[in-house]
Amino acid sequence: MNLKFITIALSLVLATGLCEAQTTSESVRDDFKPSPLNQPGQEFPQVNSQGYARFRIHAPKADSVKVSLGLGGQGGTRLAKGADGFFTGTTSGPMDEGFHYYHLTIDGGTFNDPGALNFYGSTRWESGIEIPAKDQDFYALKDVPHGNVQQILFPSKSTNTSRRAYVYTPPGYGKSSKKYPVLYLQHGWGEDETAWSNQGRANLIMDNLISEGKVKPFIIVMTYGMTNEIKWGGMRNFKIDAFQTVLTEELIPYIDANFSTLANRNSRAMAGLSMGGMETDTITLNKPDYLVITPY
Repeated sequence: MNLKFITIALSLVLATGLCEAQTTSESVRDDFKPSPLNQPGQEFPQVNSQGYARFRIHAPKADSVKVSLGLGGQGGTRLAKGADGFFTGTTSGPMDEGFHYYHLTIDGGTFNDPGALNFYGSTRWESGIEIPAKDQDFYALKDVPHGNVQQILFPSKSTNTSRRAYVYTPPGYGKSSKKYPVLYLQHGWGEDETAWSNQGRANLIMDNLISEGKVKPFIIVMTYGMTNEIKWGGMRNFKIDAFQTVLTEELIPYIDANFSTLANRNSRAMAGLSMGGMETDTITLNKPDYLVITPY
């Protein structure tokens, strides 16, 4: 099964936007619009055509508000307080295209932006902002047949609990006796099983690629990689055994028993971003009879 194109596409979407703003001497255009990831009806945060981000926070009793984006050597974007109790400010330079996590520091405390939607990253629910990308068409919501993303709970004797996974099934799934290959897709450190569909828009990428005839339909399974118990920088201390057991001895059998899969090693692949890539490399080498690594 050829999963190279979809894996690269998914990885580019989720990985984009993890770098901070770059300084520039270019004048800032006044064509700001609300971020597409704002809460319903919220005007801020905003982005402009150059990739600058602008924030507005109502905190009349606060002395200082800082946004964790747009570092520019200043420890973040510091907002200025107005007489109306609103703090406003713009990043010192344009942000990298794509998705960014961020949070607010208000008088030393950490908070999320009430104007933005929240996404799980950095081991907590963070605010999210989208800087429009030149290639955003490939993950855009289009008028094409859509698949389905569903939550499942699967039993795990090794962890003595039920564990959660999200499963993407392609358009047309369940309308015939057709069986599908499966990609087990892992998130990076600090994220969880919601990342690939929420931040990465894996389902929309698949819908678009399938409609364009660029990939053949397959199922995607996304579960928590048990990585966030490891402190940042402590990857050498991560033990793969517990997650390897959950994946190969519990999740894969559950998926094969409950979904229309081609239940064989050559139709079952694994891929991941960052720490999820490390898990992919380790498990596919440890368990070659279960999974194949997605080629890059």
